[in-house]
Amino acid sequence: MSQLTPARRTLALISLALGGFAIGSTEFVAMGLLPNIAEALLPQQYGIDPDAGIAHAGWLVSAYALGVVVGAPTIAAMSARFPRKGLILVLLVGFVLATVASALLPSFGLVLVARFVAGLPHGAYFGIASIVAGDMMGPGKRGKGIAMVLLGLSVANVVGVPAITWVGQLAGWRVAYAVVAALFALTFLAVAAFVPKSARDEHATIGRELRAFRVPQVWIVMGLGAVGFGGFFAVYSYISPLVQHVTGMPESFVPIVLVVVGIGMVVGGVLGGHLADHSVKGTIYVGMFSLIGALLLTVLTAQWLWGMLLGAFLLGATSSAIPPAVQSRLMDVAGDARTIAAALNHSAFNIGNSIGAALGGAVIAAGFGFVAPGWLGIVLALLGVLVTMVSYSVERRSTRREKARSKSPTTGPITAPIPIA
Repeated sequence: MSQLTPARRTLALISLALGGFAIGSTEFVAMGLLPNIAEALLPQQYGIDPDAGIAHAGWLVSAYALGVVVGAPTIAAMSARFPRKGLILVLLVGFVLATVASALLPSFGLVLVARFVAGLPHGAYFGIASIVAGDMMGPGKRGKGIAMVLLGLSVANVVGVPAITWVGQLAGWRVAYAVVAALFALTFLAVAAFVPKSARDEHATIGRELRAFRVPQVWIVMGLGAVGFGGFFAVYSYISPLVQHVTGMPESFVPIVLVVVGIGMVVGGVLGGHLADHSVKGTIYVGMFSLIGALLLTVLTAQWLWGMLLGAFLLGATSSAIPPAVQSRLMDVAGDARTIAAALNHSAFNIGNSIGAALGGAVIAAGFGFVAPGWLGIVLALLGVLVTMVSYSVERRSTRREKARSKSPTTGPITAPIPIA
């Protein structure tokens, strides 16, 4: 990949980012259309209690996220020796089929299954695409390569999600998913044309990749992504009813708020990639505390338009600044199992997605209102900071033990005895 011309490298990176754009669209478009989906697929419940119907429709968000959690480590481990470009193309075919099914299936239960299946390739795509992008960028620029792929997801929230949400509001949510399927088909063509072939890792095995699960730090860092990002998704999953029922804006204003979130994601993603190449630890800490501040601002000022817009921008910026650093840390602590480590990052974030959407829906259904998920999000983000502290504390103790062993008399240099005259 080092022989790529700058133009070819740019086109390849854009192709991989286009996949992130399509994934961002398929993952987040439901959040702006939950009232429409609830009205269409859960008409009786929505007619009796709209809030409960919307919370029930939120299961679609959780189902997709659970698909990511299951699919990311499974596909990454089983396909570790496959050529990466070919695997990316297979994953894109899976996205197309599952998204078409989401648009066509007639009942809530079947659509729920389709959303789970659509989530299966998500983590593996981002993990493998991030490795390919990092290799193309070269040594010392891994964070920028990862950020480039994730930038597609951020841009989706500026252009894709608001535009497709608008289409869904006008033409129906099924048409929205049909548009997303077309994006995945376009990505397939771009990747096939521009992403270079890469030699498969002949030493990779399922066993080597699965050994990552024997590393305690892998579980701890996954916990950071799962718990900490649950705070963001608790609010973002229900952004549409928050805008309509708390800020008091019409349904047509929801895409504008989604654009603001997306602009924040683009800014945060670019910044996070650069910061991660300088300090992974610093980026995670600053990002998590900034996310807490953004959540607090949102819950305190969401009733005012300026507060909703500022909070939306900051939520987007803080939530996308952290992932490049978390993914870099996972790849560092996992050793040789970098394929599964890169995918596990997205498992962790989507555990957070599932937790946030489920708990956010629970507090809404319990009658606490559409601001309550924000307070829940602050608690989850604080737990994420605690998990980060645990991770680095364990690392410091491990480093001290290794230094102590290296200085031990049993391992130190042998000194010859002084002869006695």
